[in-house]
Amino acid sequence: MTDNQQESAAGFKHRSVLLDEAVDYLVNDPAGCYVDATFGRGGHSRLILGQLGDSGQLMGIDKDPEAIRVAGKLAADDARFSWFHGSFAQLDEALDSKEWAQVNGVLMDLGVSSPQLDDASRGFSFMRNGPLDMRMNPEQEPSASQWLATADEKDIADVIWRYGEERFSRRIARLVVARRQEEAIETTRQLAELVAEAVPKKEKHKHPATRTFQAIRIFINRELEDLEIGLKSAVDRLAPGGRLVVISFHSLEDRLVKRFMRDLAKGPKIPRGVPVTADQEQSGFRLVGKASKANEQEIEENVRARSAVMRVLERVAN
Repeated sequence: MTDNQQESAAGFKHRSVLLDEAVDYLVNDPAGCYVDATFGRGGHSRLILGQLGDSGQLMGIDKDPEAIRVAGKLAADDARFSWFHGSFAQLDEALDSKEWAQVNGVLMDLGVSSPQLDDASRGFSFMRNGPLDMRMNPEQEPSASQWLATADEKDIADVIWRYGEERFSRRIARLVVARRQEEAIETTRQLAELVAEAVPKKEKHKHPATRTFQAIRIFINRELEDLEIGLKSAVDRLAPGGRLVVISFHSLEDRLVKRFMRDLAKGPKIPRGVPVTADQEQSGFRLVGKASKANEQEIEENVRARSAVMRVLERVAN
């Protein structure tokens, strides 16, 4: 198993995308405190620890109990590492538990991990039949099937449109409501076949259920809401010179991250004609480099890397 390919307790492998690039941008002080806000199976964390000195510290955060089991093993092997079970929306709580007022860097590798997609029992993928769950933290409710069993037709259509940008969202929602009167929609295969039946025009090289599965997953896990909270908490806790590194995998995430970083780097909007000092015009943040994408070799080795976009923001040192 290579350095950038980690294996979960269940045997599902995960290859961290843009691994070296992300960690190179993140770690600029070997004695600093860092957060891997999406621990996953520890690919980024292990490389970060490899760049830290004896006094450096790293915290891993994840919603998924399977990820936390792996994090617990890493913490037992390396005293510089600690973990927090929760969302990066709880970043302030996580840092307060360690009495870290500031950190030198925060890494967010967004979206669903390979082990979650590959494990049919988690219900994330239409490619593998299993219970229609989709929860990153199975201890929280509702699951995807529970929500689809009770949600209004309009709410289902709105979620599929908003988070999946699926133009046939109303047709899909209408069929979901009609079908659930006949049988409970409890498996990924049932939903995938239902969506394929509802969508009149198929996109070339794309399964018709792709957008719908993405939308429901994002909604069930509050991914965009958590991202907004997590981004704000991260920049609030960055020390001078500290960096926020974010890897996103679909346009909704990337647009949110891009706007957030761009607006911070631009600084406050001051009405025309209002007298300000030079200090008041300074934003306190700067964008580091341009958006990065995986190269052809990485995409060839890991097809999931093809949609990855990495952006970096730095708090300007005083």
